[in-house]
Amino acid sequence: MTPFLDALSLLLVYSAIAIYAAAFVAYTLHLARRASTPAVPVTARVPVTAGATRTTDPNLAGTPPTPAPATTPAAAVPGGGRGAGKAARVGFALTVLGWVFHLAGVVLRGVAADRVPWANMFEFSLTGTALIIATFLAVSLRVRLAYLGSAVLGLTVLLLGVATVSFYVPVVPLMPALQSGWLVIHVLVALLATAFFGLAFLVSLTYLLTTRRRGRPSRLTRLRDSLPGPEDLDRLAYRLTIVGFILWTFTLIAGAIWAGRAWGRFWGWDVKEVWTFIIWVLYAGYLHATATRGWAGTRAAWLCIVGFAAVLFNFGVVNVFFTGLHSYSGL
Repeated sequence: MTPFLDALSLLLVYSAIAIYAAAFVAYTLHLARRASTPAVPVTARVPVTAGATRTTDPNLAGTPPTPAPATTPAAAVPGGGRGAGKAARVGFALTVLGWVFHLAGVVLRGVAADRVPWANMFEFSLTGTALIIATFLAVSLRVRLAYLGSAVLGLTVLLLGVATVSFYVPVVPLMPALQSGWLVIHVLVALLATAFFGLAFLVSLTYLLTTRRRGRPSRLTRLRDSLPGPEDLDRLAYRLTIVGFILWTFTLIAGAIWAGRAWGRFWGWDVKEVWTFIIWVLYAGYLHATATRGWAGTRAAWLCIVGFAAVLFNFGVVNVFFTGLHSYSGL
């Protein structure tokens, strides 16, 4: 029965990858249509300080200031960007459908193993990518994130593809060191923190795209104009990082408590412990620099990107190529 459930779980994961790829195409069409739709000049009533012209002719004293023309993306004009909006809705629906298949695959893997499905690199990848998609969908209910759809789905398809090709291992029993309730707490919170860090990373990349020096009008310029403003992106990345940092701090504390119970010491300078702490320091530095030193914009975005690069190194390199007490890759 276990091999059958494992094979069915893998089939569901393959199905999720295919659906995610279709969602990636839909979100990419959304961006392409927004980039191909030129901005439409509209007349808006704006304050004087926002660019309105005030007359200096004494004979026209008391005349209201002339409103300055404002340029509004076509997607914001009634009837404009309708195709782009439809593509985004299709992408969101496909993402939800893919996540249902994905979640079913994770659950079946756990049922086949008769334990929580995060005891090796393959299972870490399955659960971690499921949490990235879940976080993206949850945040999308409060903030419009269609512009991130291509990046999120592309990253997920890439990670799931690598997991199924390079990390797959058959179901095996849980090793004694992992047979603890702390496995559920410690690993799940770490994966959830990684999901928030991943979204903050993609938002920071988008910020850098919107702040690149502008040249002649082009599709890329129109795409940048259709994205949220730099300040909004900077603020969103900061908020996502705060949530991720709180979860990662809990991960570090929970790991120390678990190590104390399992190995009789809270800290042993194991390579995995060191990298977990390095990641914490990097994100603590990001939050400190933005909150107290006034770092914002490009410098903050690069700090966020460096932090997530350390997360990927910790997951993809430390887990596979370094040996230690945390060598649980299963490879």
